[in-house]
Amino acid sequence: MAHVFISIGSNVDRDRHFRQGLAALISHFPDYVHSDVYESEPVGFSGRNFYNSVFATHTDMALSDLCVLLKQIERDNGRTPQDKKFSPRTLDLDILFYDDMICDTPAQLPRDEITKNAFVLRPLAEIAPEFIHPVQGCSIEDIWQAYDNHTQKLWKVEFSLP
Repeated sequence: MAHVFISIGSNVDRDRHFRQGLAALISHFPDYVHSDVYESEPVGFSGRNFYNSVFATHTDMALSDLCVLLKQIERDNGRTPQDKKFSPRTLDLDILFYDDMICDTPAQLPRDEITKNAFVLRPLAEIAPEFIHPVQGCSIEDIWQAYDNHTQKLWKVEFSLP
């Protein structure tokens, strides 16, 4: 069973899409850990603030099948393949880690955003502080402690799980 970490983000009708995305993940992976939910400003474009969190689970799904599933959940929540990289999102589900796999296809692993964005790194450090980043060679907590968290603001959101 692979240990998988998935980031969840939404800034378009964010409460509804975030809840629906999380509920879909839980329906497929009932044995999970979920970080707190954080609000953050968009990075790379102007728009409404995001809700972000990280979902962790174990799966025997192949990486390619997991990618297909996450894209389907995004489409079920109004995401289209034509969406630009830095644009508003109904739902954004990204695999951060699939065990300690390093690859570029069918997904970039580990995901670059882990070390660049507080809205990914902070919730990841909350649920997996001892996990060793396979490229950086140090724990997620160590990466979080070294991160310049003054560049991106996060606010914890009161959020009850479905």
